[in-house]
Amino acid sequence: MLFGLRHGSPAGNRLLKGLITKARLYDRALTAAEIQESATGEGTFFSEAELLAVLSPVEQAKRNTLQRERTELQSRMKQLQSVEPKKAYAALSRKPPEMHLLKRGSVTAPAGIVSPGGLQAIQGVDGDLGLAADSSDHDRRIRFADWVTSAKNPLFARVIVNRVWHYHFGRGLVNTPNDFGFNGGDCSHPELLDWLARQLIQKNWSLKSLHRLILLSAAYQQSAQLDLDALSVDADNQWLWRKSPQRIEAESIRDSILKVSGQLNAQVGGRGYQDVKSYFFKGTQFYEPLDPVGREFNRRSIYRFSARGGRHPLLETFDCPDPSTTTPDRASTTTPLQALSLMNTSFVLRMSDHLAERIQQRVGTGQEKQVEELFLLAYQRQPQPAELSTACEFCEQHGLSALCRVILNSNEFLYVN
Repeated sequence: MLFGLRHGSPAGNRLLKGLITKARLYDRALTAAEIQESATGEGTFFSEAELLAVLSPVEQAKRNTLQRERTELQSRMKQLQSVEPKKAYAALSRKPPEMHLLKRGSVTAPAGIVSPGGLQAIQGVDGDLGLAADSSDHDRRIRFADWVTSAKNPLFARVIVNRVWHYHFGRGLVNTPNDFGFNGGDCSHPELLDWLARQLIQKNWSLKSLHRLILLSAAYQQSAQLDLDALSVDADNQWLWRKSPQRIEAESIRDSILKVSGQLNAQVGGRGYQDVKSYFFKGTQFYEPLDPVGREFNRRSIYRFSARGGRHPLLETFDCPDPSTTTPDRASTTTPLQALSLMNTSFVLRMSDHLAERIQQRVGTGQEKQVEELFLLAYQRQPQPAELSTACEFCEQHGLSALCRVILNSNEFLYVN
């Protein structure tokens, strides 16, 4: 006998969500009057004690045994549910299928068998990987990895160098990081790109050395000061006549707010945090964004569980890409929602209060001291006299926490100049 299953179509959730406290069992079909009386009247129900009274000693002993087994099973189930499940991964090795040339591109007209290989169009490296047509998947991967990372392959080093340059300058020497081909952009400094690629190879592919080389360059360390004469000639700063101002990434904005407020959990490694609620509806998984409170949720954004469709409201507003798609070049938009998010979201409101408390604990209640400490924490500098006067007046009218939100919303906090 089954309780708790709704009658209806196979689709949807047919299971009863709740508890059944009473049930009536009949050994015959009821009349309409009896059905109405059963639904509206209390009728006769037997208590557990009354049911036990009519059981024989053998039946009572069997019932007690079953109850003990049920209690033990429930306890065991709770223990198993509290233990984090272990994952096991298995791979089924299969022989790769034969690949054929296709006459006029038609899969129904295969021609000769072709062996796995690299691109013959790249100069300096042979596209022949020395593999037979029936070579194993393991051999194919090893040979292809060796071919890609070969010191004779100029494209691989150029692509890596361009991506690192793009990260530091906001724009690569080739402004299409994923396309160095015919449809991609032209290289603004081809000699520089080749020289950096050669340096990367000579330094045994050390990215740390490449970062150091770029960061110590005059191009990176120059000022972001605007020059109207240079602007009239090169408005896009293609020739690197200044350091273009860059807004920090969405993740860095969140991490910076946590840092200045003193709430950043600097734990390195380990399991990440999850700020979305996962649930299934009609066979589809959905994610609901949350704003959890706690030290375990104040870790750097790199440890965030990035769910497809589970977008973080603050990060999404500042152009954090969807993790389900590749984004070699992030957009950098300016919208009213960004300012509103930094003024009104619960996360920013909470961190502003923490920042205000941190300042008060460090310098006391003097307004000028508080403003100076706020500028030191957020801007790494002392306020100018005009800034100090305006900030003190604002703080007197609206409070220190509101001033903290204003500072967190400023260009100087969000942009690297």
